[in-house]
Amino acid sequence: MISFEIDLVRALYIGATVLFILTLGGLSHQESSRKGNMYGMIGMTVAIIATLFGPYVTKNYHLIIALMVSGAVIGILLARKVQMTQMPELVAILHSLVGLAAVLVGYVNFLDETISLTGVEKTIHSIEIYIGIFIGAITFSGSIIAFGKLSGKMSGNPLILPARHYLNLIIVFVIIYLGYMFTVDPQISNAIYPLGLMTLLALIFGIHLVIAIGGADMPVVVSMLNSYSGWAASATGFMLSNDLLIVVGALVGSSGAILSYIMCRAMNRSFISVIAGGFGTDSAPVATTVSDQGEVISIDSDELTDLLLSSNKVMIIPGYGMAVSQAQHTVNEIVKLLKKKNVDVEFAIHPVAGRMPGHMNVLLAEAKVPYDIVYEMDEVNDDFNSVDVSIIIGANDIVNPSALEDPNSPIAGMPVLECWKGKTTVVLKRGMATGYAGVQNPLFFKDNTRMLFGDAKKTMDEVLGNLQSV
Repeated sequence: MISFEIDLVRALYIGATVLFILTLGGLSHQESSRKGNMYGMIGMTVAIIATLFGPYVTKNYHLIIALMVSGAVIGILLARKVQMTQMPELVAILHSLVGLAAVLVGYVNFLDETISLTGVEKTIHSIEIYIGIFIGAITFSGSIIAFGKLSGKMSGNPLILPARHYLNLIIVFVIIYLGYMFTVDPQISNAIYPLGLMTLLALIFGIHLVIAIGGADMPVVVSMLNSYSGWAASATGFMLSNDLLIVVGALVGSSGAILSYIMCRAMNRSFISVIAGGFGTDSAPVATTVSDQGEVISIDSDELTDLLLSSNKVMIIPGYGMAVSQAQHTVNEIVKLLKKKNVDVEFAIHPVAGRMPGHMNVLLAEAKVPYDIVYEMDEVNDDFNSVDVSIIIGANDIVNPSALEDPNSPIAGMPVLECWKGKTTVVLKRGMATGYAGVQNPLFFKDNTRMLFGDAKKTMDEVLGNLQSV
């Protein structure tokens, strides 16, 4: 009977794994993302049922059910309450919970006296525990710092400690030595001390890694922590001899690593440099005040309406400001009206727009903007010469020409949307504050740029009203 239950659980785990793979495939395209999410939900349901009714869970069902119900209630409340602008910090704090779970499971597994292994098996199991707790602790503390930066509870500026690279190296070497002490001493009473010290150092290590990263690099941080949480889950799977956790953790870890690479490439930065330091920390002088740049030309919503009506092609570049003001629905209505007036309208999305990967794509999908008019940076950058009006809604660093024109700029080399090559650029901002990278934008002072100050939602509502009355 037990053998049949084990085989059934394994079969269900395989089915769940297939569904998770289909999830990743679905999430790779906007058109199939809803279906991908559905695959993921079904796969997780199958995995939970298989675990609960399998031979591995034999007692404390009442506690498990109570915790599941509590978690489900919390998840539902968060899903209903959290705004799209808060999604980055929500993702970060959820990553911290995965890391914390890995740490707790590791310690429980270590303290479990019913596990009787000897020789090589004991050593391998100890390494699994050690690595699982190590990755989990880094993920937990790093995610907490990321949450603080993204939510505004901490400064987004990088905190650079003296000789930080040497500090990191020292911590790594100490952790390796503690790992050796942990694996060679089989006694729990003795091994607990190097394990505990390693956990403390790993927590400090995670804090140090993320706190040294500047605000403009936060999309990379989010994807990096996503990868860490996957590897932590995979390590937990090895500890528990759970095939599903191993495979799913590897899927999440590898996909997060690939996403981190894509983000770094979009910013012309190496992954190592992001981990090692912050964005915008170079010592070269950077203009950060308006007076350093010149004068700006401001317009109002009526003038923007006239520009749109006289255009043949319009490019909309959304940024975090659109998310804050929740202007995406109004923008979609404007797009519909312009198309009725035979104006060609497209969206240009920078890979790191917003504060997490895909942030702008999700916002536009939420507003039901057609997928076929939403383009990535590489697809539209060569088309700006034919654009009559580019509308930038709350974006800054991703349209900063100093990335290409000023080799001394902290964002030098970062690929950006080259909207200034179009006929007219209209920038919607509340004021002249710098972007998340802390770098002033020369685009605002170009002759073909017009600034429209105010709340993006209010401004877009005014433009929509003007278009409806025409």
